[in-house]
Amino acid sequence: MTHSFQQTIKKEISLTGVGLHTGKNVTVTFLPAPPNHGIKFQRVDLPDKPVIPADCDLVTTVQRGTTLQKGNAMIATVEHLMSALIGLQVDNVLVQTDGIEIPIIDGSARPFVDALEQAGIAEQNEEREVFELRQNIHYQDKESGVEYLAMPSNRYKVTALIDYKSEVLGQQHATLDKMTDFKNEIAPSRTFCFLHELEMLHKAGLIKGGDLNNAIVVVDKPITEPERLRLAELFNKPDITVVEEGILNNVKLHHHNEPARHKLLDVVGDLGLVGTPINANIIATKPGHKHNVEFAKVLKAFIKQERMKDPAPQYDPNKPPVYDATGIEKILPHRYPFLLIDKIIHLTENEVVGVKAITFNEQFFQGHFPGNPVMPGVLQLEAMAQTGGILVLHKLPDPQNYDTYFIKIDKVKFKQRVVPGDTVLFKLEMLSPMRRGIIEMKGSAYVGTKLVSEAELMAKIQKKEGK
Repeated sequence: MTHSFQQTIKKEISLTGVGLHTGKNVTVTFLPAPPNHGIKFQRVDLPDKPVIPADCDLVTTVQRGTTLQKGNAMIATVEHLMSALIGLQVDNVLVQTDGIEIPIIDGSARPFVDALEQAGIAEQNEEREVFELRQNIHYQDKESGVEYLAMPSNRYKVTALIDYKSEVLGQQHATLDKMTDFKNEIAPSRTFCFLHELEMLHKAGLIKGGDLNNAIVVVDKPITEPERLRLAELFNKPDITVVEEGILNNVKLHHHNEPARHKLLDVVGDLGLVGTPINANIIATKPGHKHNVEFAKVLKAFIKQERMKDPAPQYDPNKPPVYDATGIEKILPHRYPFLLIDKIIHLTENEVVGVKAITFNEQFFQGHFPGNPVMPGVLQLEAMAQTGGILVLHKLPDPQNYDTYFIKIDKVKFKQRVVPGDTVLFKLEMLSPMRRGIIEMKGSAYVGTKLVSEAELMAKIQKKEGK
């Protein structure tokens, strides 16, 4: 995992538009949300105002858009709004709507990006955990030729390739190399469809809010006069003509590959339903909402499985620590030779990682297995406890006035020897919120990627006498 800070918006903001398929006016209101809230939708027009999390497991329909449902509450066509939130790296927001469908507006993500930027992006005091993909993840539907590949990368990068066997569009691809490019390079790209699809969609009761202002219509066959008149009526236009190569009326493409860019936009929005930021290079061949969501489910399941493995924390000695030894001494009462933590490299409300470099001149090696130096298991537990003490005490405004006493240690296991030359990483995670000064933690010690010891610890903080 890599870490940065979570973000929300600074103030409430609303925008109104017509739903592409329902044709009804809908108002969307973005509200700031606390850390770890995630992206959630709320149907304020329904009794009890139900909330629907942005979760790929809640997708029920992918016909010309992505629909979420929890219980009887549904929210449709979420992909453009989701892509705007993911593109601006907004982690926590409540999206209230007074209708079933997110408005289409101009068919892109740009109106949502503009609204969010107008509200302002606010950094929060909780770290964002970004999942680091360490192996390729492949998904394929052989029948349709759809294929997705996620590869390890130091950032989130997406490429979309499309081929509709169309002489007008040809083969196209688009790439989002870094998220800061989303606003200008991807967000303005509008949705599109082919002329032959319009009648079918109309007969299916869809695109009631369709307009040439919110969709690019690709002309892939000659238009007869009756068809031209029907299209004019369908789009409520006085006239319909092909004024540009293969495109209806006065729509000027923002980019020659705008359709591929829009498909990439959809991929970003739909994969946002994984619910976890990820560093990966994703290549999507012939993507669509159905397979976007299926691939999102594959990624979500993989991330869940990897997190259950309790992976070793990553240590970069080039990065400055949260606390060095001097900083640790200001929080813990221990002193050398019994201060067993050299520095703290990671610290959140619920997790801490401490580092101990094991050298041959450690005082305990003089009498513990002479000739075969091994760090005593009891001192591994003590180092683990001291690291946990940092997690407990750093929450207090005056940690120097408190001591931490461990009242229970359970499920202790020693899996591998710790010897001179090893660098041990001690990771402590809260198992439950602190109650009455008592805290429960899970401790794990690693050398490299190998787990060397683990335990569950219970501690109590107590104010020093006279303080």
